[in-house]
Amino acid sequence: MDVRALIKKEVLGQKAYAVDLSDCPVKLDANENPHRLSPAAATVLHDALRDVALNRYPDPEARTLRDRLSALYGVPREMILAGNGSDELIQILLAVLRTGREGGGVLLPVPTFAMYGITAVNMGHRVTEVPLDGDFDLPDGFAGRWVKGENPDIVFLAYPNNPTGNCFSRGKMEEILDAAKGFVVVDEAYGPFSGKTFLPEVERRENLIILRTFSKVGFAAIRLGVLIGSPVLLGELNKVRLPYNLNALTQAMGVRLLDHGEELDRQVLAIVKGREELFRELQKMEGIRPFPSDANFILFRCAYDKDRVYKGLLERGVLVKSFASPPVLRDCFRVSVGTEEENRAFVAALHDVVGTCR
Repeated sequence: MDVRALIKKEVLGQKAYAVDLSDCPVKLDANENPHRLSPAAATVLHDALRDVALNRYPDPEARTLRDRLSALYGVPREMILAGNGSDELIQILLAVLRTGREGGGVLLPVPTFAMYGITAVNMGHRVTEVPLDGDFDLPDGFAGRWVKGENPDIVFLAYPNNPTGNCFSRGKMEEILDAAKGFVVVDEAYGPFSGKTFLPEVERRENLIILRTFSKVGFAAIRLGVLIGSPVLLGELNKVRLPYNLNALTQAMGVRLLDHGEELDRQVLAIVKGREELFRELQKMEGIRPFPSDANFILFRCAYDKDRVYKGLLERGVLVKSFASPPVLRDCFRVSVGTEEENRAFVAALHDVVGTCR
């Protein structure tokens, strides 16, 4: 049997999303929150999990969790869809969209979060990629030439953008929202670190969809993503969403985590402070060019042999993200903001490696 003969050509042409499984003491490659919860908060979470009836299916609509999210975001529960991470919500969204229309398809600025394009191609959508400008901002004319000209069914805009770390110009984003006849997804996965959001616009713009996640603020393990959009859209998304898509453990932890918002806010502030200190340290290094960031990571360009730098960091127990594509990122690394100790270890290791490359 030729298994590949039965597989979509779009899938055959893809590469799986790569995750580095290197075991390093200082792991700064995945944009995770390096801080753990206080013992008191952890005890509350453990108690919540103890009370979950594991023999029963979870609430298929995650009503209690969505009620809490409704209060947090200031929108009706009917505008909120909870998912198994933002990845599942992106998949559900692309599953309901039509395919094969002249024009149409998915529009992406690049570089950006890889799963937009991977999921769109796997779902059979035509993907149009538009390079960012030299400052990693949306190019001039994006709304006119590409949004109006291509008339995409959906535009994905990460805000702040991953992996570049910056927020796109607000005015250009608003031009896109005004010009688009299809949906515009503003992915605010890193929004807590920028303090910028389009959430106040979501109730007056039917084409606007907001994505949020708990993964970047400290709870990547529970896989909790949130989509906020029009009730009409959510009615259609729920036809595609699998029953019981969000397990009971994640629902229970999500509810309890919202009781500890102040602790999470303190951790976010600590990460932002660490980001600014780390940026200044990178600026001091010869041959290293960091780019300003609104997220919990920093993209930096390296003037030395990239493979040698990456291996040198690994040998010193530090893991960062290295990029092979697109071409604009081929001499770039992305480093997550860690604890003070992790940041110092990374800076010391990079200093050491750079010194051997000169």
